[in-house]
Amino acid sequence: MLSKNQIKYINSLQLKKTRQENQAFIVEGAKSVLELLNSDFEVQNLYVSEDFYKENNLLWDKQPFAPEIVNQNDLEKVGSFSSNNAAVAVVKTKENRELLAEEGEFVLILDDIRDPGNLGTIIRIADWYGISKIVCTNSTVDMYNPKVISATMGSFSRVSMFYTDLTDFLGKLKDINIYGAFLGGENIHRISFPASGYIIMGNESNGISEEVGRFVTHRITIPRFGVAESLNAGIATAVICDNLRRNTAR
Repeated sequence: MLSKNQIKYINSLQLKKTRQENQAFIVEGAKSVLELLNSDFEVQNLYVSEDFYKENNLLWDKQPFAPEIVNQNDLEKVGSFSSNNAAVAVVKTKENRELLAEEGEFVLILDDIRDPGNLGTIIRIADWYGISKIVCTNSTVDMYNPKVISATMGSFSRVSMFYTDLTDFLGKLKDINIYGAFLGGENIHRISFPASGYIIMGNESNGISEEVGRFVTHRITIPRFGVAESLNAGIATAVICDNLRRNTAR
């Protein structure tokens, strides 16, 4: 059974300020926790139901910690899920390290993505298309937000994130292809991408900011055949990543 202090602390990690102060965040649900246990994240505490413990009993000898068995009611008190009969983990956040595109690699750049669901979906999409690095503006929603972690469906454990001032970051890049998604640009279906570079996705409402846009070397667009005003940021990212993988110079 969790103590009142434990419940209070874990619930406080719903807030960005508390996550930053304690350098910790929460992961909840069976799938996300299992993905977590196979990653390089440092788990500080793990609370599991008796059924989850028994179903995954072969895992525990491989972990540097012992999970604490609690009841379902306690799991639901400390998470954002309305129902959780599996697990909740308290995990140490990673250092905010600079990420650069290596030879033969594309990196996603996110300019002021505010919706947690969109960010989580984009992380999951990046994982699907083999993109392991994402650079974000400081105003982009915190990757450790519980809604973001949940929406990644475990992909947060394989995709590295770096938050920074994008104008400073982009200003240091030399002789590299930087693609930006705009409503007006070259048709994504007609582009042959190089082996390396960066792709910038903009804010859900306003797109790529003017300050960031001046660093874009290639403006690209997803052609519209109907009358919808715009695409969801996650969907647009998926379309561009799919075209990237199909049309990259080999």
